[in-house]
Order: sequence, then structure tokens, then C-alpha cells
Amino acid sequence: MELPAPTRRLVLIVDDDSLLREYLAEVVGHAGHEVLQAASSAAALRLIEQHGAAIALALLDIEMPGMSGLELACLLRQETSVPFMFLSASDDAATARAAAEAGAVGYVVKPIDAGPLLAAFEAALARADDIRQLRRSEASLSSALAAGRETSIAVGVLMARFHIDRHQAFDVLREHARSQRRKLGEVAEQILATEEGLGSLHGDIGERIRSRARP
Repeated sequence: MELPAPTRRLVLIVDDDSLLREYLAEVVGHAGHEVLQAASSAAALRLIEQHGAAIALALLDIEMPGMSGLELACLLRQETSVPFMFLSASDDAATARAAAEAGAVGYVVKPIDAGPLLAAFEAALARADDIRQLRRSEASLSSALAAGRETSIAVGVLMARFHIDRHQAFDVLREHARSQRRKLGEVAEQILATEEGLGSLHGDIGERIRSRARP
């Protein structure tokens, strides 16, 4: 059975060392991704302004002349949605802690070999995708709760009944509505109408919650 081809992503590599930057671009490119290169934080910001959210991940060298990778990461976190991982010549705890506090989804110590780099890179991409999904879920949840009092209360009912958090409750409510090809508000009203209404959904929603808990 042939495995599906990996999804092609747009990756930004920021490093003032041209040889290392070209090596990183070659490794990431051979993995099937499209690569943008920047020799400085200033050049990186120009590319981010051009490509924006299309950039799936930025690989940032921590130590660079002018604006450092940590300073660039701070701007990315505050002003964009571009996730980032760090490349560092240092493996000391303080640097790693600073990278984590900056919000990095990955951290690779130089010198860099292709195998460990790709493993860390793919893990960082997966983590970045999880964060994007969480943000979309949060935005969808906030919008739904703001739009409908019934939806907000129904989410609370499911949280109490099934001992789950707000995101889980909203997700199973939304999935049930989609499976029934009904509007979210209609399903919420059904839950709130009577205890019998909740009971009719109990098995289906309970199974959705159990399926999410399975490995």
C-alpha cells in the first residue's frame, strides 16, 4: 500500500550563516516543503509581511546580529500567527528556558544533522498545527457562545453531565449537529427543552466523548 505524500508547507529559515541556511533549506526542501530564506530578522519580517499566515513554520537562529531570534520571536508572537522553532549553538538550560518562554514549538541545537533536524521539524509542525486548531476552536466557541444563549447554556449542561471541559463540550455539540445536519442552536434547544431531550442525545454524545478519549 502506497503511503500518501506529505503535505507541502511553506517554511521560513532565518539565519545569518549562509552555509547553514542553505543546508537547512536543502534538508527541508528535500522533505517536500517550500522554503523562504532570510539572512536577518529585518529580512524575515519583510517576507512575513508578504506571505503572512501562509508560512507554516519559521526556523529562527537565536544569535543573530541586530535583532536576535528571541527578539524576532517576541514580535511574531505579539503581531502575527506565524509559529516558530529555534536553532541554537547553546544547549544550556537558560537558553532553552528562554526559548520555551518565548513560545517556541521546537528547539534544535547546532551542529545540526539531517535526521534529528527533520524529526524535530515535523514534531514542531504538528505542534504548530495543534495550536492553530485550538485557536480556531476557541474563536468558533467564542462566536457561538456570544451568538446564542441556548448554545452557551447547553455547553454548560454537557460539561456538568459528562464531566468534560468547555472545548470538549462544544466540539461534541457541534459534531452532533453536523451529523444530524441541523443547526447548532436547534440541537442546543433540544438539550435544554427537557431532560428527555438530553437523554435522546446521551448515547450519541457519550460515544463521541469516549471515542475522543481512546488512544
